[in-house]
Amino acid sequence: MGERCAWCGTDPLYVAYHDTEWGVPEYDARALWEKLILDGFQAGLAWITILRKRENFRAAFDGFDPRRIARWGEADVVRLLGDPGIVRSRAKIEAAIGNARAWERIEDSRGFAAFLWDFVDGRPVQNAWAGMAEVPAQTDTSRAMSKALKAEGFRFCGPVIVYAFMQATGMVNDHVVTCPRHAAVARLAPPG
Repeated sequence: MGERCAWCGTDPLYVAYHDTEWGVPEYDARALWEKLILDGFQAGLAWITILRKRENFRAAFDGFDPRRIARWGEADVVRLLGDPGIVRSRAKIEAAIGNARAWERIEDSRGFAAFLWDFVDGRPVQNAWAGMAEVPAQTDTSRAMSKALKAEGFRFCGPVIVYAFMQATGMVNDHVVTCPRHAAVARLAPPG
């Protein structure tokens, strides 16, 4: 058995995330939106910080139901700013509400999952990195997706955030080739 990707270290929560979630192809529009929002909240922080607060985020954000969040207003922003269980950033909270409205428009017009997966032609990109130093922070595809999301009204979705999102949701398989999850995740790609 090879060694895990080094980024997850030995923290049991991080290891479990690496071993069960990261890189697994996600096709559910709501789940994709949740992950994109959490990646936006991560900006300037370590992912483990968000991972440790994820259940608090889910409770505070009504299970990340974008249709419900799209109706939120200032009272909800104030409520969230008082919640010590999440990252209390007015800009990120307001962006999440605006992003819910943008999600709703995309979902109703062409489907949010299809919109995102079209950037990789509907199939996970299977990379073959020998080591973490080879893994890019952003790609032409993440730049294009970021630009398209911003054009739809999304915020906190720059190309680096979007690439981390693409890695986490299995749009790209960036487990290093020596990691046992590389082959396991590759097998999850749809045939064709």
